[in-house]
Amino acid sequence: MTDRPVTPLLDTISVPADLRMLKASQLRQLADELRQEMISAVSVTGGHLGAGLGVVELTVALHHVFETPRDVLIWDVGHQAYPHKILTGRRDRIRSLRQGGGLSGFTKRSESEYDPFGAAHSSTSISAALGFAVANKLANQPGRAIAVIGDGAMSAGMAYEAMNNAKQAGNRLIVILNDNDMSIAPPVGALSAYLAQIVSSRPFLSVRDFAKRIARKLPRPMHDAAKRAEGYARGMATGGTLFEELGFYYVGPVDGHNLDHLLPVLENVRDTDEGPILVHVVTQKGKGYGPAEAAADKYHGVQKFDVISGVQAKAPPGPPSYTSVFAKALAAEAARDDRICAITAAMPSGTGLDIFQNAYPDRSFDVGIAEQHAVTFAAGLAAQGFRPFCAIYSTFLQRAYDQVVHDVALQNLPVRFAIDRAGLVGADGATHAGSFDVTYLATLPNMVVMAAADEAELTHMVHTAALHDSGPIALRYPRGNGTGVAIPATPERLEIGKGRMVREGKTVAILSLGTRLEEALKAADQLEALGLSTSVADLRFAKPLDETLISRLLTTHEVAITIEEGAIGGLGAHVLTLASDQGLIDNGLKLRTLRLPDVFQDHDKPEKQYADAGLDAETIVATVLAALRKNS
Repeated sequence: MTDRPVTPLLDTISVPADLRMLKASQLRQLADELRQEMISAVSVTGGHLGAGLGVVELTVALHHVFETPRDVLIWDVGHQAYPHKILTGRRDRIRSLRQGGGLSGFTKRSESEYDPFGAAHSSTSISAALGFAVANKLANQPGRAIAVIGDGAMSAGMAYEAMNNAKQAGNRLIVILNDNDMSIAPPVGALSAYLAQIVSSRPFLSVRDFAKRIARKLPRPMHDAAKRAEGYARGMATGGTLFEELGFYYVGPVDGHNLDHLLPVLENVRDTDEGPILVHVVTQKGKGYGPAEAAADKYHGVQKFDVISGVQAKAPPGPPSYTSVFAKALAAEAARDDRICAITAAMPSGTGLDIFQNAYPDRSFDVGIAEQHAVTFAAGLAAQGFRPFCAIYSTFLQRAYDQVVHDVALQNLPVRFAIDRAGLVGADGATHAGSFDVTYLATLPNMVVMAAADEAELTHMVHTAALHDSGPIALRYPRGNGTGVAIPATPERLEIGKGRMVREGKTVAILSLGTRLEEALKAADQLEALGLSTSVADLRFAKPLDETLISRLLTTHEVAITIEEGAIGGLGAHVLTLASDQGLIDNGLKLRTLRLPDVFQDHDKPEKQYADAGLDAETIVATVLAALRKNS
């Protein structure tokens, strides 16, 4: 007699309402199928894997217990939301993740009603959920707000700012603390699960509320003592003292992979009048996929891979990445100067600072997801004569803009900002694009802003920044590989505010900032073939501008084009201001600026993104020809 085949449950789920029709006993099978579907999809697309694998059971349980989308479910960062997307009507598109025209790798409001709040930056979920919860309360509308936040995201002050103000939401706000690094609690088992069920149950909460009402009638000293005793007794048993102090009723820890433990706790939390509530759920990143469980990073982010072996597709051999060039150059500077320190905000491998960390652990600082602190910490080091490099992605440095202005630029402190992922970033899309850093930095007094055109220039700029002690300085460089130029054994100290001529011509001048230089040179070749003698300058600096070089090019060529990998308000705006201040506009100057369009560009291959943005050789040529026709 053969076993009857198991009917796939995932095929019956189009939206979470279908999931809520299942019996609790069926959810284990559904979770197993969901995990396999996610592994299969990410093996085709690449993307974030480990975090999603860790929340499969939690995702199933949340959609089973709560009435989504009426109850809003907000995933912090959003890179763990792939299982959520599969269960919320997007399974048929899941293999388009991070591809041009496909699903976003993060939650996105325009993508689904089940994504009530878009996120790809950390630690925003509790603030947003509080907004939803209070709005429902004010409008007297049903619905809870559930924020799922990882323990890593709890290193950001914004999470605690939100929790400190959450009391007014009452039982409409539920925070799920996804502890996937065992960094808060010891391993959980049957006893802790039983305790969690007890303390989240209505009888326990009712007794607790009764005791609180009795205590309020006691004289103030006795009331305060009783309150402290109750809170700290529970805190010693469960680890929740901190959250209780912030006004949350703490439940946990709960095994996030055991549905028999998880479901009754969530049901109790859903049905209680107590709140706000924090449920501490312990999960394993990479859960259920052997290669991910065995990997040091739990396959946090992966390329396409073979499901059976777990082997990821290797990129074809080529030039080193800009990140690795920066990392090696900084380590070399640190070997020459023991005042050099390196600071990262939870991205040691992403910024390449793991190399520095290994070589100089005492001078390397990972401050967690706390960019504001990172910048002011660097300012303090600089004020004491050290030479800090603050290595942060362009999109994340935005989070610390006030600190850049007030704590660094205003005080003219020599903090070195190494800005990785400058420009467009491909599959990560609009949330991670480094579109704005030139605009928001070059407007600041005292700030020096450099952009590397290739690996050699980046090496020179790291050296220049290391020696620059007269104020803050930033160097920006993109994601991806370099151009293949030779990296100098001995770096050169660049003169601040001085560009370089790469090609001399007479009719057209292309003023390039950053790695668009390669496209500028291609455009120059095409223009030369059309009989238009073309100059190409690598300006190197967005601030201070090389006014002498720029003025010469603007006054000796028929057409001038600026090109940059940044938003409006950057290099082009500064060159236009220079031309206006010098009266060149009045003399019929034919100056055009090429920059990123005034939109948030969706994810795609980087070369496609830049072509769509009009920052390629073809657009440069077309812009030059249009300017000449208009003025002929």
